[in-house]
Amino acid sequence: MAEAAGPVGIDYKRMLPLMFAVFVNIAGFSLILPLLPFYGTLFGAGPFEVALLFAAYSLGNVFGEIYWGRQSDKHGRRAVLILTTAGAALTYVAFAFAPGLWIAIAIRVVNGFFGGTLSVAQGFLADASPPEKRAKAMGLFGSSFSLGFAFGPVIGGLLAGAGDSLTDFRAPILAAAGLCAITSIWSFAVLRNAKEPLGRAAPLPRYSEGLHYVTTHPMLLRLFVISFFGIAAFASMEAVYGLWSEANFGWTARDLGFAFIAIGMGGLIIQLFFLQPLVTRFGERRVIALGLGTLAASMLLQPILREPYAAVALMGLLMMGHSLAFPTAGALTSRTVPVDRQGSVMGFLMASNAFARIVAPPTFGLVYELGHDLPWYAGAAMIALIVPLALQLSSLTARPAMPAP
Repeated sequence: MAEAAGPVGIDYKRMLPLMFAVFVNIAGFSLILPLLPFYGTLFGAGPFEVALLFAAYSLGNVFGEIYWGRQSDKHGRRAVLILTTAGAALTYVAFAFAPGLWIAIAIRVVNGFFGGTLSVAQGFLADASPPEKRAKAMGLFGSSFSLGFAFGPVIGGLLAGAGDSLTDFRAPILAAAGLCAITSIWSFAVLRNAKEPLGRAAPLPRYSEGLHYVTTHPMLLRLFVISFFGIAAFASMEAVYGLWSEANFGWTARDLGFAFIAIGMGGLIIQLFFLQPLVTRFGERRVIALGLGTLAASMLLQPILREPYAAVALMGLLMMGHSLAFPTAGALTSRTVPVDRQGSVMGFLMASNAFARIVAPPTFGLVYELGHDLPWYAGAAMIALIVPLALQLSSLTARPAMPAP
């Protein structure tokens, strides 16, 4: 099925309920992010083990994104979102009462499996928007992501209390479970598929199809590499930021929750007001390169300026760079993929990003132990190395959509 058969404009009737579902789900996910460094230390975890708490979720994400993306092609995006958000709610409850560090890490893996649905949401987005409107639709999707990312940590910081014992963290984790449950109920009651699923009788697309399509497509291969290393650096800064700010400024979980407002709001501003105009005027290649440059600059300046207000502002700048580069890269990826294989190929992209979140945070946790400022410099260097790949994208053209077998 060619992409031309898709909608002539963005289907807001279906997009708006999806955006609300994404907002609530991401608020639940991000609610506990600033708490993890403090939660882990109460189990006796060091920087490496704290990074494992972040990476464990992403390990589950790798399998979840690939599995749920394929299932959503066959059974529909709505059905998958209902099931996975309900499963995520149950695993958050289990996480709230984890008796030890390694059990908590194992629960995070299962939680990540059920949370591996960004490819499903992006597949829904592709169903509800034509290729020429994909960047704008990605911006709308990203704005609900950023808004959830801004509000979630604040709720978590407020509910965590003093954070002196494990019981102090149960209220915010159970709040995350409640938000996931709300998302599941909302998806059941309001969300409707933008296109008919392939159906139970249709064979699932083979894993090798999406992988072969990516590895033999020069543009997609570069986009995957850019996303992998960019997400690796971004996720690593998230993982060490709590430890670094505590060491430098004496921040608590509550302080960090409020600081995360800057991260979410920085992305929200970019995606609501600047992303589509910048893509229209300068093209996707330059916007991706600009986003990567912004990421590198924010990392490089963090240990140099070393002031509380600068630390917050630079984390906002970090999210701005992320919001320029990766929604644009995702839109460019999506419009080169056939409509009936969106879930499969986008699942590989999200799984690749999740794998980056597995290997990078623990590695940067070890780097942090060697020197608290070293992760910032290492992250900036990593981003600088992939900017040339973004600049090469303009010389490549998108392959026509692969017809369904």
